[in-house]
Amino acid sequence: MDWFNEIWNALVFHFTNYAAVWMAPGKTAYLILIGLNIEISMMFAIMGIAATKVLPEDRNAKVFGLPNRIFYAVALSMACVVIEVVLSAADVLIWEYWWWNANIPFLIFLVGYLPFFLVAYWVYDMDSTRKQASTAGGILGFDALLLIIFAGFLGWI
Repeated sequence: MDWFNEIWNALVFHFTNYAAVWMAPGKTAYLILIGLNIEISMMFAIMGIAATKVLPEDRNAKVFGLPNRIFYAVALSMACVVIEVVLSAADVLIWEYWWWNANIPFLIFLVGYLPFFLVAYWVYDMDSTRKQASTAGGILGFDALLLIIFAGFLGWI
């Protein structure tokens, strides 16, 4: 799920010729896209697994009166935004636009993290491994297609 965000972020840089919405500066093991390095990519891979481990077995259980999937998606998204604010303050994550920063964290929450957790829980709750694999494969295939088009053919990212 994060790759879709990373692709449109890289396209923002291409089309503005100014800055991506977020950028990963400094030393990295490997910079994949302007806002994505290998460290962030591995973090999202581990985060998806860890996020499902916090879920109660009962899909219908409530937490503070909310469906548990919604509660944990919101809580973990908020925690990730707090971490990003800290990373930005430490200059290891650069935010350039007025509408994507610590003063307006709602978009980071709504666009950057909430879909990641909601889709992770949706796929996790599917009733068969086949459905899980085909859905995850479809998401991966869509992102791969975007990379082929925008990086491979057009050279925009």
